[in-house]
Amino acid sequence: MKILLIDDHAVVRQGYASLLSAMLDTCHILEASTGADGFALWQQHTPDLIILDIHLPDLTGLEIGRRILQREASTRILFFSMYDELPMVQQALDVGALGYISKSGSPEVLLEAVTRVMQGKPYVEHELAMRLAMHRPVDERGLSDITPREFEIFVMLAKGLPSKTIAEHLCVSVKTVANHTALLKSKLQVTSTAQFVHLAIQFGVIKLGEIQSGAPASGEQLPH
Repeated sequence: MKILLIDDHAVVRQGYASLLSAMLDTCHILEASTGADGFALWQQHTPDLIILDIHLPDLTGLEIGRRILQREASTRILFFSMYDELPMVQQALDVGALGYISKSGSPEVLLEAVTRVMQGKPYVEHELAMRLAMHRPVDERGLSDITPREFEIFVMLAKGLPSKTIAEHLCVSVKTVANHTALLKSKLQVTSTAQFVHLAIQFGVIKLGEIQSGAPASGEQLPH
């Protein structure tokens, strides 16, 4: 079994690789620290399973997952992340991944998730699955209405990335980013960067430490 592990934190990545090697009898682990490197390894080695972090230093895990699944819909992807907020979980599943677990889960949860996903069966960590079942989309104030691409742009804008950088990451035009941004402002009912960032933090889409230095001031308007 070949497993591609994509995570930008070396200690976390190596820890998971050691854990998987110890738990699975025949397992070859491929490692990547960026989305671009992970995508290249997937093309080169066609692994049986991809274990993919949501937040990476270049492309988001959501974007990498989407690109892979667009080329090979049968690819088995298991997202694992420090985020356990429902909007993030739902977006990961909407991309087409078979599973989602949090990094705080036990080794037994990881093993069960890998086993189920390798069988082509969906797996969401029990607590997250229960919360999803009880979830009321109306409480998200529009988050349930945005598309996966809009969600990715939402995350990057909230982190302080300029439109040009977002366009380069997603391989789209700046105009396309601007159009998505306008739709986001309407759907989420926000106008300023401060409101945008506050909403992203409120729903666990980003954490304070992820907001890049040099981001627009709190009163500055979102790009049009």
